[in-house]
Amino acid sequence: MKVKIVNKSHHPLPAYATECAAGMDLRANINAPILLEPLHRCLVPTGLYISLPQGYEAQVRPRSGLALKRGITVLNAPGTIDADYRGEIGVILINLSEDNFLINDGERIAQMVIARHEQAELEQVEVLDETARGTGGFGHSGVK
Repeated sequence: MKVKIVNKSHHPLPAYATECAAGMDLRANINAPILLEPLHRCLVPTGLYISLPQGYEAQVRPRSGLALKRGITVLNAPGTIDADYRGEIGVILINLSEDNFLINDGERIAQMVIARHEQAELEQVEVLDETARGTGGFGHSGVK
């Protein structure tokens, strides 16, 4: 599948790091470093604009290394980029650590996964069919 992309950043296009990788790293495209203080959030521009085929979305997800080692994650994970959006891809980062985090230009801040999706046609009914689970919600299956 081909995805059209406009790169207004001064960084290379996102690319898959390995043959089996699902996500492509997104880089910060900023004029000056951003200091992200503990429990603060910010929108980080990437300089990237995409055109996805209908029936596809791009998901913006955290990078596991940043999350584990630095406590930095994508606030609305996964962020969704719809096929008809033509604006710049921005990444909402939050610092969940106790330390300041400095975001530098070109830093890999998130990953983008392209995924197929369906649109549902909702049918309003008065009663839903019964299942073994029923209304069991969060934690219904126990801890083991």
